[in-house]
Amino acid sequence: MIPWQDLLDQYYVRLSKGEHRAPLTVATYRGEIRLFLDWLTETQVRLETADTRSLVRYLEQRRTRDRINARTTAKVIAALRSFFRFIIDERIRCDNPADILEAPRQGIRLPPVLTRESVDQVLGLIDTSTPWGLRNRALYELMYSAGLRVSEAVSLNVRDIRFSEGLITVRGKGNQERFAIFGEEAASWLKRYLAEARPQLAGSQQSSALFINRAGRRFSRKGMWKSYAQITAPVEVSSKLHALRHTFATALLAGGADLRSVQELLGHADLTTTQIYTHVDTSLLKEQHRHYMPKLWADGRYRTNPESTVQMKVNNED
Repeated sequence: MIPWQDLLDQYYVRLSKGEHRAPLTVATYRGEIRLFLDWLTETQVRLETADTRSLVRYLEQRRTRDRINARTTAKVIAALRSFFRFIIDERIRCDNPADILEAPRQGIRLPPVLTRESVDQVLGLIDTSTPWGLRNRALYELMYSAGLRVSEAVSLNVRDIRFSEGLITVRGKGNQERFAIFGEEAASWLKRYLAEARPQLAGSQQSSALFINRAGRRFSRKGMWKSYAQITAPVEVSSKLHALRHTFATALLAGGADLRSVQELLGHADLTTTQIYTHVDTSLLKEQHRHYMPKLWADGRYRTNPESTVQMKVNNED
């Protein structure tokens, strides 16, 4: 039997080099399989003979011990299916016991979305008198304007920006490249950052990265999350950096863009992923309607006539 660490290393190579999975997916799957292999050792279950019942026992323990939710359970099952496919290809066994595992049903989780006023408020809180503050303003303006993922923003290089065309080359999930569009406001802050702040942050360091930290190296995901959380701390808005991307997508749909165009701009491989924003758009519409016309609402119900007792329930899944 191949030692666990060697098996994990080979699985990592398969995911990253053979299947070209996104770095986050590779890290997640590898971490989950490490936990599974540790469990096999603890329970003295052999990898070659572990059956579906064994996997169910493992999942039950994860739910009890680690309190994983439906979303995480689905990720664990996906990782197990992937791993046993690898095991089959390595001729360690000839079947996949994870194939018949059924992932738990997940309710629609609407992503956090900000209003235009909230975005302006958050971006206006950034102190642009410092090099890193100017970098943050340019960074978050670009993320909002182009609907970038955090991983996409940190991987940008200076050469990826095309000011004359208002385009950037983005490397998304699976290392797939696409063009994203950014507006004049983002362009203005980017130019200021490149002219005034980046040279100060870079110092004597040579880096191709567009956004860099105080040491002149590429700005990290952790650094971005930390800085955004600090900016949003004084105001009552979502501190999740991904909210900028969600807000971008929702604004496009509200402005009349079709789902296919939004899918391409966001870099979604599957159109069903983009469809979540149609739920967000409806939810926001209802929220604003309640706010500005409170007399038409009562106990989660909509009055077709304020003077009438006839009411209509609002379907929260519209």
